[in-house]
Amino acid sequence: MRIGIISDTHGSTRAWLDALNGPFKDAEQIWHCGDVLYHGARNPLPQGYDTQELFELINSCSLPILAVRGNCDSDVDQMVLDIILQDPYFMAELPFGRALVTHGHHYTPDMIEALAQRFQIKLWVSGHTHEPVLQRHGGTVFLNPGSPALPKGREPRRSVAVLTDSSVELYDLDKGQVFARLDL
Repeated sequence: MRIGIISDTHGSTRAWLDALNGPFKDAEQIWHCGDVLYHGARNPLPQGYDTQELFELINSCSLPILAVRGNCDSDVDQMVLDIILQDPYFMAELPFGRALVTHGHHYTPDMIEALAQRFQIKLWVSGHTHEPVLQRHGGTVFLNPGSPALPKGREPRRSVAVLTDSSVELYDLDKGQVFARLDL
C-alpha cells in the first residue's frame, strides 16, 4: 500500500504536479485533506494558481482520489470536481487499523481526542493549518501533511506525506527528501 496525502493545494497546479511527479509517482491512491481549488480570502495567490487547470488535472488523474471538504471549498468547487468532497471526514480501514481524514477546522483538541478514542483511530489525518505535523499521542498517530502551495509556520516548507503499510513520511517538495518519519 502506498497512499499520497496532500492538503491545502488552494488552486496551485504547481503544488499538485510537484507532488504527483515526485513523492506520489508510485502511489496507488491519493487522499486530499481539503482546500482544493480556492485560495481563500486570507491567503495570497500561490504559485501556479489556476483553478480550472487544477480541477482538470484532478479529474483526469488515473489514481483514485478520496477527499474531504475544507473551509475554502465551495459548492461550485464540488460542481466542477469529479471527486466527492466528503464532509466533515471519511474513514478508511487499513492493514494497521482505522484512519480518519478531515480538513481539521471543525475540531478542538478535546473533540479530536474523544473521536480518536471512540472510533479507535490509529491514524488521524488533517490539514487546514498549512504546517506539517507527524507525532504519536497514545495509540494514535497524528498527521498533517502541511501545504505544498502556501506553507506556514516557523520553518515554512512545501510538503506532502506518503503512507505505507508500515510508516508515514513527510516530504519536503523543494528539497525532494523525507524530513520526518514514523513507523506504524
